[in-house]
Amino acid sequence: MNKSNPLPLVARCTMAVGILAAFCSSAQAGPQLVHSSVPAAVSHMTSLGRVAANAHLNLSIGLPLRNESALNSLLAQLNDPASPGYRHYLTTQQFAEQFAPSATDYQAVANFFVTNGFTIVQHPGRMVLDVSGSVADVERVFHLTMRTYRHPTENRTFFAPDSAPALDLGVPILHISGLDNYAVKQSKIIKKNSATHSANTTAHAAARQTGSGSGPSGGYMGADFRAAYLPGVSLTGSGQTVGLLEYDGYYSSDITTYEGLAGVSVPVIPVPVDGGVNSPGSGDDEVSLDIEVAMSIAPGLTQIVVYEAPQTASWEDILDAMANDTTYSPKQFSCSWGNSSPDVPDLTAENIFKQMEAQGQTFYDASGDGDAFLGGIPFPAESTNIVQVGGTTVTTTGPGGPWIEETTWDWGGGGLSDNSVGSSGGVSDNFSIPPWQQGIDMTANEGSTTMRNVPDVAMTADNVFVEAQDGTQETVGGT
Repeated sequence: MNKSNPLPLVARCTMAVGILAAFCSSAQAGPQLVHSSVPAAVSHMTSLGRVAANAHLNLSIGLPLRNESALNSLLAQLNDPASPGYRHYLTTQQFAEQFAPSATDYQAVANFFVTNGFTIVQHPGRMVLDVSGSVADVERVFHLTMRTYRHPTENRTFFAPDSAPALDLGVPILHISGLDNYAVKQSKIIKKNSATHSANTTAHAAARQTGSGSGPSGGYMGADFRAAYLPGVSLTGSGQTVGLLEYDGYYSSDITTYEGLAGVSVPVIPVPVDGGVNSPGSGDDEVSLDIEVAMSIAPGLTQIVVYEAPQTASWEDILDAMANDTTYSPKQFSCSWGNSSPDVPDLTAENIFKQMEAQGQTFYDASGDGDAFLGGIPFPAESTNIVQVGGTTVTTTGPGGPWIEETTWDWGGGGLSDNSVGSSGGVSDNFSIPPWQQGIDMTANEGSTTMRNVPDVAMTADNVFVEAQDGTQETVGGT
């Protein structure tokens, strides 16, 4: 596929008080410690051994914003209809001038890593610096030891440092990604033939889903979404661009086939990040699904921009590319990927989400497919800077027919086992309740009145048709 160049993203944030101070201590007497860069679970685990000294690591170094209190005030004004600054968004250049780390600090960090033998890649937004080096160099410069561990909930080993990184650097560092692979990226799509259904749930869903879609096997596609959710709405997305965050590629022929079946046609533009994706892999069906649903709901879109990164790429790299894309500048972003395990909050990503909001961009994220969150919420599903989207099972009158009723999407398990399949939700341990969730009686839904509740909104996540994997037709579920 022909691929152009990368680069942009959005947010709204009310972080738990003191989270920044708790996670990042600035350099005073001695090295500065960056506590937010080590999985909390490591402190309770026994190492299996050391990582080979000649192994290679790719890290994303996050720098803190300047004038963050002023940015928070600006974001409040941008979202207040009574404010003179309501929806007076910034350009990418204006955001960098007012809130990005200074060019002097950014260059000082770059020089520090070059001097210490690392290869670097600089980002125009100045919030992220990529560095590459050997494990031996990482251990020397960050004053730690890289070790391997058995993952507590997944059938695999992972690597991580045995202590918080410490840097002999006067410029404050906010967050470091790539020092561990405790959490890996995974798509939020569930194939019906691979999901575990309880007999009661299957019968319940079949009874409620009296309507069927216009796609093969009765799956929802094309105009089915608009008929169910947008009856009588004339807006089609004309003049708009949607950006998709993807950790895999897709086959152009699948999109062309879907367009023919659905009677839609929207230009799709792949944008490689960190080298992009050479050929579609196991996550191809997620990428195709995201493209196909977007063009079905908004058939008048000017274009769909697909930001493609390998799964080894950091969240910071792809989010930074999206937020700083001045070529296509999408105002809406969508993400159906997330980490496999809860981890410490990614503070650099949160700042990029804030940048998106300041630039008038909205980021929608699928909440997850494992029913109720247990033991924490994986990134990015608890962020208050983005819109979290849960899943439902919708009933229509038939192909292309209107909405009849809707219930929570649940294929079984109820959040009490590893086989749980259904719309994820829960309460954040790290982020305070955002303004739009305040003043609501949470008694019935057992939500929190002090911490962020997930999700915010929902739409169908059941019986959705996708053309993917170079000619395969599937009916899938997932937020």
